[in-house]
Amino acid sequence: MKIRTGLTIAALAASLTIALAGCTLQEPAAAPVPTADSTSSPEPSTDPAAAWLDGGRSIGLVTWGSSSLACAPVAEDVKADGQTITVTLAEPDPKAVCTADFTARATFVGVPEGVDPTKDVTVAFQGAAFQGRLPLAGNSTLKAGGSSDGKPSAGWFSENGILLLTWGSSTCRPVVSDLTEEKAGATVTFQTDATQVCTMDFVPRITVLGVTAPADPADYTLTLKGDHLDGTVKVIG
Repeated sequence: MKIRTGLTIAALAASLTIALAGCTLQEPAAAPVPTADSTSSPEPSTDPAAAWLDGGRSIGLVTWGSSSLACAPVAEDVKADGQTITVTLAEPDPKAVCTADFTARATFVGVPEGVDPTKDVTVAFQGAAFQGRLPLAGNSTLKAGGSSDGKPSAGWFSENGILLLTWGSSTCRPVVSDLTEEKAGATVTFQTDATQVCTMDFVPRITVLGVTAPADPADYTLTLKGDHLDGTVKVIG
């Protein structure tokens, strides 16, 4: 597996939602890594990072800062020049109250047309006091362009960090209640609340997971249980 690590960011700032480039879909910030209910607690790198998601149709951009939903980075604009994707982050809400913790947050970035995910990509990000450039290795299993199939997907952003992308209501983000690691993967159990009232929109939601560095990350599978997400997902690496 090729790990994507980034340059040091200038500062930490954020805003409320995660925007899908070229669309109006939005989602709240991702949970911190490792999750509060996770059984593993490795020491993760705090460098910015990126991971392929949705079969190469999107990228998760990881930055570190407050876990407050109102303080998560927002992708305001996404453009491509060849194999370089430039993400402009919106200025944060000056009235947002941010907690003083320091956790991983993931921004959903739709990959612009013309970018080939089977080849190496540079992800440049700027704005809202963030600035950096991330190398993202191409993957021959990915495909360029097309619409999302709306199915869960996952990608490695570090040796023990995974981004899990799911689709659904923006008001009912998945909440991890347990994470149990196995030889070739992990079982992720989500809280299920039958009484919860959810909006009828259909947006990308990114959950950040912390796991122990596996012996073979190229063959690592997540088994999802609960919250109508039951199924298996192979982690892109």
